[in-house]
Amino acid sequence: MSAGAARLCGRCGRVRPISKRAGPDGPDICSSCWRPPTAVCTVCGRERPCNGVAAGHPVCSRCRTRSTSRCAHCGETRPATARWPEGPVCEPCYTAALRRTGSCAVCGRHRRLVTPPGPAATICGDCSGTGPAGHVCSGCGVEDKVFARGYCARCTLAHRTDELLSDRNGAVPIELAAVRDAIVATDNPLTALNWLRNGAGAPILAALARGDIALCHEALDAHPKRRAADYLRAMLVAHGALPPRDQPLVRLERAVADLLAEVPTDDDRRMLTAYATWRILHRARRRAQHRPTTTTIVRRATVYLRAAIALLEWLRTNNIRLDRLTQADIDQWLLTGPTTLRREVSDFLGWSAYRRLTPKLTVTRADSAAGPTTGEADYWRLAHRLLHDNDIATIDRVAGSFVLLYGQQLSRIAAMTRNQIQDRRDALSVRFGTADIEIPEPLAGFVRAHLDAPRRHASLAAPDSNWLFPGHLPARPITPARLGERLGRVGVDAPAGHRAAMLQLATTVPAAVLVDLLGIHTTTAADWAHASGGDWSSYAAEIVRARARSTDQTAR
Repeated sequence: MSAGAARLCGRCGRVRPISKRAGPDGPDICSSCWRPPTAVCTVCGRERPCNGVAAGHPVCSRCRTRSTSRCAHCGETRPATARWPEGPVCEPCYTAALRRTGSCAVCGRHRRLVTPPGPAATICGDCSGTGPAGHVCSGCGVEDKVFARGYCARCTLAHRTDELLSDRNGAVPIELAAVRDAIVATDNPLTALNWLRNGAGAPILAALARGDIALCHEALDAHPKRRAADYLRAMLVAHGALPPRDQPLVRLERAVADLLAEVPTDDDRRMLTAYATWRILHRARRRAQHRPTTTTIVRRATVYLRAAIALLEWLRTNNIRLDRLTQADIDQWLLTGPTTLRREVSDFLGWSAYRRLTPKLTVTRADSAAGPTTGEADYWRLAHRLLHDNDIATIDRVAGSFVLLYGQQLSRIAAMTRNQIQDRRDALSVRFGTADIEIPEPLAGFVRAHLDAPRRHASLAAPDSNWLFPGHLPARPITPARLGERLGRVGVDAPAGHRAAMLQLATTVPAAVLVDLLGIHTTTAADWAHASGGDWSSYAAEIVRARARSTDQTAR
């Protein structure tokens, strides 16, 4: 429908070209407020708002053929969104012109700059007497592209957030006030508006505000949309609406309960319940008192329980009693048991031996260097690419370099905080273990760039984070799996690269030094030294003797 003469719109209250005249069914409606009737589009066959309904040929906006012309600003041939004195203007240039602000070269005020047309504009509309009129927010008065009914995107976000979070009395509950403020303050208001309209967590948040769902962890645990509830939980915890909770530990408890429920026999279930309670969960809960539970810990604990379940099933299939288990039986299990679980039974066997349910049995430990390793030529090619290819994102350069140059695992990189980086202006260092490692150029420049502008996910209500690699959930780090996916896209196989880096480091650096620099166990460092063919035993012994002498002198 074409717009007519400008009059007062009965919906937004502005003087605008009228698209729907006043009648028995309502007042004048301007072109911005008017929405065409819904009908089945004759082109795509979908039910959408369509023009041409009265003529019997409804066509939705997506299917409507739009004429194109050469944009007066960018020169591209596109559909014209507006026709200004300088000529037709396409959508990208139209939006950029409405949002181009700065200090006017004539009046000095911070205004929308319109003259000369395009990116070189330096003069505001009042001083030049030209340029686009209107598009001033009715709420805050900012010169910006109007988003809805005369309001900018930020003011529209505030209105819609208040509507979503209103309780039965029409007010935002005090418990959710901080969440409301965080949503409204989202860096990109369009992201938050899209979440309010389409996000799976928005209806859950509205139900919490109305009181239909209790504001507690247990209510979110019971919600059928678990991923949306977990995202909302992270937001509520980050802004004080819910008390903090070790969510990975809770996931481990759920996984343990689910696995135990699938054990077919009562005797095995009782045995495994005791093992899971007093070994797996007890160890995880004790560790959680000192540091947050990680996804790696959850995965490893789950594998231990799966291995125990598989072993008991294997024993029952082969008519072997647990108290009659022998080393020969374990050796046979290591040959015929599930490939991914064979050696993981060592934890269960250690527990059962301590409880005197089985004799002490030995499961040979897997080699730390086992598995595919990046070849030397590919290793140096990838390292060079990370440092010199400008097409790679900074986060991938930094994380990939920590894998290839410092032998760090994804689980440790994902859990790094900004406090582990020390910038002394003249030098930049990182701490993986107990000692600082100076970062050379050009990697130091990439790390500084990442610290100055850390990657921010397009998530709403995300508070400032101390994580070096912030994740999708508010106030949570990136997961190792997601970090591995990113590095895989630039050609870095993180596990294979980690092994190549450790072999390279173990060849040139003594094991005792690796322990301090990389924060790894002495046994792990010795394994890598042995795998690399390096013989630093005398050096390591001398380091131990030197430390012992230093301790004795201090004691004296």
